[in-house]
Amino acid sequence: MYKQQVKPDIFDVAKAAGVSISTVSRSYNHPNLVKPSTRKKIEKATQKIGYIRNRAAQIMHGRRSSTIGLVVPTINNAIFAEVIQSFSESLDNYGFTMLIASHGFNLKREYKMVKKFLEHRVDGLAFIGLEHSEATIQLIQQQQVPSLAIWNFKEEAEFSCVGVDNNEAGRLAAKHLLDLGHRKIGLIFPSLIGNDRARDRMKGVKFELERLNVTTPKSWQIESPYSLDEAKRAGIKLLTNNEIPSAILCGNDIIAQGVIYAAKLLGIKIPKDLSIMGIGDFNGSAEIEPSLSTVRIPAMQIGSLAADYIFKAITEKPLEISAIRCDLSIIERDSTDSYS
Repeated sequence: MYKQQVKPDIFDVAKAAGVSISTVSRSYNHPNLVKPSTRKKIEKATQKIGYIRNRAAQIMHGRRSSTIGLVVPTINNAIFAEVIQSFSESLDNYGFTMLIASHGFNLKREYKMVKKFLEHRVDGLAFIGLEHSEATIQLIQQQQVPSLAIWNFKEEAEFSCVGVDNNEAGRLAAKHLLDLGHRKIGLIFPSLIGNDRARDRMKGVKFELERLNVTTPKSWQIESPYSLDEAKRAGIKLLTNNEIPSAILCGNDIIAQGVIYAAKLLGIKIPKDLSIMGIGDFNGSAEIEPSLSTVRIPAMQIGSLAADYIFKAITEKPLEISAIRCDLSIIERDSTDSYS
């Protein structure tokens, strides 16, 4: 007759690692207080005997779940890959695990994701951007869970944020092209609905264009989602007009890379015939041919600072609403040149 094997417990881990039970517990709950060499011994022992912590029991006894819920608009491309990676790695150093959900740029669906995370008793919540439904904001305030917006920065934000001023990003991108002498500038951006990052960037772009009395014809303003295929099609549409711009400013690097492919397909030389500007400086932007000029958003720094803040908000006294701003920089590469 089959006899069910008794599952290993924390006592077995301590015995296998040659340390005290309190050290094992501290390693799980406060890894920063345990020497790396000791943590490695405990990790090896845990793996060897197959011990699994009972998180549900911990939560029932009022202890933290050691999980952070991150809600993002999309995980289909490289837009948020670096910030997610940095955030996750930094949380891991604090002994927290990141759970992730995507709402597909649908703020009503975002509310459901947040509610589900709260049902699973996450210790904190993080979001991309500062635009959320009233229901989501009300839910966060009611539950009083430590929360943080990542990627966007605004002094007057309703809850804490770590990120960049996307209005400034738009201004920097436009100013770069204007400083090169371009006045015939096309725009390819995603929908601005439910996307405060794109909306703020567009405001910054329009501010710089209007400052120099530069107007953009309707036919040079094309909408495209964050997709290489869709951006390529948008680029073809813009570049097959009777008259084409001397430069195209894109809402982010994914769109800009798609436009580079469109220009190549049509035999348009970059940057001799057309300059292309992105925003983000994602992986691949420096490697594409020609390499993409862009506004660098320091994604790794944002992710690390966000993890630091959410950890302090959970483990220390409640922090006041804080807005942490990271610096942007122009990265000039081969896809832009002076207008001649």
